[in-house]
Amino acid sequence: MPHSSSVWTSFPGLDFAVRYVQVGPWRTRLLETGTGSETVVLMPGTGGHLEAYARNFAAFGKQYRVLAYDYPGHGYTTFSEHDLELDHYVEHLLGLLDTLDIEQAHLNGESLGGWIAVKFAARHPNRVRKLVLNTPGGTMSRPETMETIRSLSQAAADDPTPDRIRARLEWLMADNSSVTDELVEIRRGIYAQPGFADSMRHILCLQDPQVRMRNRITDEELSAVPGPALVVWTSDDPSGPAKAGLDMADKIPAGRFELISGAGHWPQWEQAEQFNKLVLAFLAE
Repeated sequence: MPHSSSVWTSFPGLDFAVRYVQVGPWRTRLLETGTGSETVVLMPGTGGHLEAYARNFAAFGKQYRVLAYDYPGHGYTTFSEHDLELDHYVEHLLGLLDTLDIEQAHLNGESLGGWIAVKFAARHPNRVRKLVLNTPGGTMSRPETMETIRSLSQAAADDPTPDRIRARLEWLMADNSSVTDELVEIRRGIYAQPGFADSMRHILCLQDPQVRMRNRITDEELSAVPGPALVVWTSDDPSGPAKAGLDMADKIPAGRFELISGAGHWPQWEQAEQFNKLVLAFLAE
């Protein structure tokens, strides 16, 4: 495998730590790097895990304290025995910041992470600085997309073969070659854990139309985002058209929109150098 395509070896010499912190009932896996005076929290998507931001840790860590974590029911955090809706994720993020004594943070959320970030900012405006929302969820309810996410994700969790894991990851990407063997194995290790398949069912409740409707981001929540927000969409996002991102940016008082070409649902992964440059410039303003 080419060195540059790797996950954990993509930042040689980086001083980072992976540990667990207890947040309410959730034993939460957390990665920390960087020693900046401001904190950036990196938040992955549905069924995801902190490695989704592996290509961003080094660049962000040069200027900020960087945190990435696995949500309830996700990754190596405690599995869920009940359906997980947005209130659960928002409450968990608040508990995580409180546990780590972080008064304010920048939130950088991809897909479900962006959905959580908007809800969190609207509810706890005094706890956030800036938002970066890359291909965020929460405003669209497209039945065919929801069914694809549900079927591919559950199939990968029920039978975590390399082919099923790869199929789920390739759906996220503009270029299938972006899915490295290492990324497949990292996710396969997570999905193969005894009990994870049941946790995935609770994660995927948000792909049910009724559940999704009651969790959707409202116009009132977008208008309540307190500070600057950057909405990043891509040329090949499978979740929906760029207009969804443009609309979000228009409804956030200090929102702006940027399009990254040559990427699907993970611009932070497929076009990491461009993403890092764009986001760090925005945060530094």
